[in-house]
Amino acid sequence: MPRYTLALVGLEVTFKTDADQGRIDAARELIENRFADLVRTGGNISKEKLLTFLALGLADDYLESEAKLRRLEDRISGMLEKVPGP
Repeated sequence: MPRYTLALVGLEVTFKTDADQGRIDAARELIENRFADLVRTGGNISKEKLLTFLALGLADDYLESEAKLRRLEDRISGMLEKVPGP
C-alpha cells in the first residue's frame, strides 16, 4: 500500500491508502479550496474551529450524497419491478 505525505491546510500528514494519485490530488484540492473559502468568510476564527466547520460540511455533503444514492437506487428498483420478466 503506497504511503503519501501531504501538506494540507498548513499541516503535514502522512498516511497509507490504496487510492491512486489522482484521487489523492482531487481530495487535497477539495479540502484546500473549502478551507480557503471558510478562511475568507469566517473572519477571525481559530484554525481548529475552521477545521471543525470543514469536517461538518464534508460530512453533510457525504450524508446528502448517500441519501440521494438511496433514493436513486429505490427509484431504479421500482422501475425494474415494473419491467416484465422473460
